[in-house]
Amino acid sequence: MSKQMWDESFSDEDFVYGREPNQFIKEHYSVLPEGGRIACFAEGEGRNAVFLAEQGYEVTSYDQSEIGLEKTKQLAEERGISVRTVQKDLTAEKVEPYLYEGAIMVFGHVPKDDQAFLVQSMIDSVKPGGYIMFEVYSEHQLPYRSGGPKTEEMLYNPSEVLEWIDDYKCLHFYYGEADRVEGKRHLGLGHVIQVMIQKI
Repeated sequence: MSKQMWDESFSDEDFVYGREPNQFIKEHYSVLPEGGRIACFAEGEGRNAVFLAEQGYEVTSYDQSEIGLEKTKQLAEERGISVRTVQKDLTAEKVEPYLYEGAIMVFGHVPKDDQAFLVQSMIDSVKPGGYIMFEVYSEHQLPYRSGGPKTEEMLYNPSEVLEWIDDYKCLHFYYGEADRVEGKRHLGLGHVIQVMIQKI
């Protein structure tokens, strides 16, 4: 989806993916070094970034949508915390390497030709010893109709994901069903890929 399409998607008065963090991040964020600098990739309206900032992390939220980033600032202000926001096309521009102790991404769906670039940029942004976590919908999500892209071109293949993370210490890999209740765009049982790696 283009910047314009994401801006239109996030222009809804509601937080279309909700205000609460993704369940995978909520269950596993404690692996991230306490008080560390964390990058949130393709973070949209900021629910995960704000949650991590509430836990004491120094958080930077990256997204191509200005409207999504404005809603991130709004949510952070409502919660009384601070999140740094950066507008960036993550399919064309890499984040500076070795900046962060951790990086996360939740349902950062881009065309297949751009997926490896996005994931590698996320890994590269983290210092040695740091952690990378992400959850995305798999190619098997389409029949579930519970959210995510409507074309396989924007979904992830587990074999490809395993290739991208092969050089790193894998702490968690899951490929299968998960229930998600995240605003009005992710509702019900879906098919996901979850990854948690350490960069050693």
